[in-house]
Amino acid sequence: MKRPSLLYIALSFCLALLTFSCSSTKDGVVTNKEELHRAIAIAKPGDVITMADGAWKDIEIRFRASGTAEEKITLTAQTPGQVTIEGQSNLSLSGEHLEVSGLVFKNGYSPTSFVIAFRTADDELAYHSRVTNCVIDNFSNPERFESDIWVTMYGKNNRFDHNSLIGKRNLGVTMAVRLNTEESRENNHVIEYNYFGPRQNLGANGGETLRIGTSHYSLTDSKTIVRNNYFDRCDGEHEIISNKSGNNSFKSNVFDQCRGTLTMRHGKYTLVENNYFLGNRKPNTGGIRVINEYQTVKNNYMSGLTGYRFRGALVVMNGVPNSPINRYNQVVDSEISGNVLVDCDHVQLCAGSDEERSAVPVGTTMINNIFLSQTNPKPFTIYDDITGIEFADNLINKEAEPPLQTGFEKVSYEVQVNENGLKAPADRYLSQIGFGEPKLPVTKTDVGASYYQHDISEPTFRTGKSILVQAGTNTLLEALSNSSSGDVLLLENGARYLLTKDFVVPHLVTIKTPDGAKATIFSRKNTFFKIHNEGGLELENVRMSGAESPDMAGNTVVSTSKYSMNRNYKLFVRNCEIVDLDINHSFDFFRIYRSTMADTLLIENSTFKNITGSVATMAREVEDLGMYNVEYVLLHNNSFEQVQGAVANIYRGGTDESTFGPIAIVANNEFDEVGNGKRNKIGGSLYFHGVQNLKVQNNTWRNSAPLKLHLTNGEPVTQLEDLTYINTPKHESNSTAYSQQNIEVR
Repeated sequence: MKRPSLLYIALSFCLALLTFSCSSTKDGVVTNKEELHRAIAIAKPGDVITMADGAWKDIEIRFRASGTAEEKITLTAQTPGQVTIEGQSNLSLSGEHLEVSGLVFKNGYSPTSFVIAFRTADDELAYHSRVTNCVIDNFSNPERFESDIWVTMYGKNNRFDHNSLIGKRNLGVTMAVRLNTEESRENNHVIEYNYFGPRQNLGANGGETLRIGTSHYSLTDSKTIVRNNYFDRCDGEHEIISNKSGNNSFKSNVFDQCRGTLTMRHGKYTLVENNYFLGNRKPNTGGIRVINEYQTVKNNYMSGLTGYRFRGALVVMNGVPNSPINRYNQVVDSEISGNVLVDCDHVQLCAGSDEERSAVPVGTTMINNIFLSQTNPKPFTIYDDITGIEFADNLINKEAEPPLQTGFEKVSYEVQVNENGLKAPADRYLSQIGFGEPKLPVTKTDVGASYYQHDISEPTFRTGKSILVQAGTNTLLEALSNSSSGDVLLLENGARYLLTKDFVVPHLVTIKTPDGAKATIFSRKNTFFKIHNEGGLELENVRMSGAESPDMAGNTVVSTSKYSMNRNYKLFVRNCEIVDLDINHSFDFFRIYRSTMADTLLIENSTFKNITGSVATMAREVEDLGMYNVEYVLLHNNSFEQVQGAVANIYRGGTDESTFGPIAIVANNEFDEVGNGKRNKIGGSLYFHGVQNLKVQNNTWRNSAPLKLHLTNGEPVTQLEDLTYINTPKHESNSTAYSQQNIEVR
């Protein structure tokens, strides 16, 4: 048999390569990893690499190529939104004049520190390149505190536009501009028309939505433009945007019910102009925080912002004299002018003043601003010397108190909702400061991927169907298996329900007895209910008894998963009776594990009696790194009797100032023989460590261990009112920085 010549083989290979190139990059569609990688390897200016519709799983796309200004190289979806990147996947790009469009990252997470990166190696960066019309939706590492960044920009002259970044749950900023090499500085990147969708409270530092630079490169110019983006309920931490480099501009962005502020954390010559901050009275919503030299804040609109301290509507910080690069530079020669604040609660001047942050603002002007508020008659808080701030031609309503008598004109509160749906001061006030008719620069329909839904609602209880559950053994489990998120499991009045298997809560579910005699739930497992990731539990008018529980230490009624949960959960307990958790020691009502976060623990109108453990211990993050396990703890109108452990043990340690909570309200409760057990290591009936906002009001203790407080940094607000201690020691605290009134000790 005659063998083909080497020349023939070479020609055949070249012909095949040419054929593949033509069919795959000009007119064809690549359908698998191998075809995609080959198409990228031979791509030339003008080529379009089209990925076939469908799910691409466990793929790391390395888009290295060089187009020209006239003929870019494009990597795109066959149908925008119909190519999903799933599993352990990511995308990196480097070279020049590249474009990526139409891809959706979901149902997985990145195996590396990024999902999309504008580099393929430390020395292979992207220039003049674009990512557009793409989506990253909950592409979150299941390990809550495993850090990654969804989008990292390197190189120069790149554009990130019309993308949707939604639902990041794990540690790490959503998007970052990196300056760690000379080639990525003074980059002239443009970030515009993106939808930054809801981000839940992380409960730790590291939950920013956008960061430009880092403290290490804070004296370096980035020259990044951030404009016409929509930030929707970005609640990760109190820096929504963390500006950490120089000469950046933030123009015409909308911040819709975002907790935190646009923070000029580092860097000089920052421009913040024509941004709209809409609080809608949501707690901890903020505006703009000014730090460092030569900053400009002008013509911004703020409405309904409630944030306090570092989360105020407008915050001017104190600095650190001769500040280290990672601390707070003094505010110097900065301009705050032409801004409109309507019904915003707090303007903070010289915020953060303490022994370290003693450098007050100098050479700074606050001119031609409007402050109209009916929600707080004293909107200004002055923490230090403000003589370095010049006030002139500002307007404030007559009912409100200005920081100085000069520089403010008292006017009537004249505000109406305009045709754009915004609260607008009277036209003559706006004209006086040169501000036009308030109107959002962009809406949700103007931004993000064109094919993706941006009207995102938070799942809630009782939005589904009702399922009648017959009395019996494991009938609750059968009903759960037929339920969906938001469903209600209705029990029979006075009936008995026994669990002999694990009741794992995979979604939001309500277990309720109609008005009347409570149904009673028993369990022969060491835990009645286990809340897993995506789960949440509401209990109403139910009796839970430990009489059938196994004779072993450490039982519990409700617990979280023992493993990391990257989704925040809720536990509501209403009008319930919890009794006889005493088969053995340390029988708790609610037990949580590390790397879990409750949005809300609500217990109201309920009775707890004869418990050998605690009611709720939420103190698993004890490394003092600023992490914690619950945002809101609400205890209202309850009776706690013969509870050997603490009713609540809430812990947030460390000195970090980047978080909102914990926040706790304890009102109208009775504590009788609580906290006296020998295994109660905290020695109190209630223990609050590092809680940022605490109100304990109208409670009575009898024969119980004391209420204990440990106040930390962050200027916590702690109020004790109308408390009665009968044969119980008075409350104890490491600090006197709290308010108290009507305290009675008998």
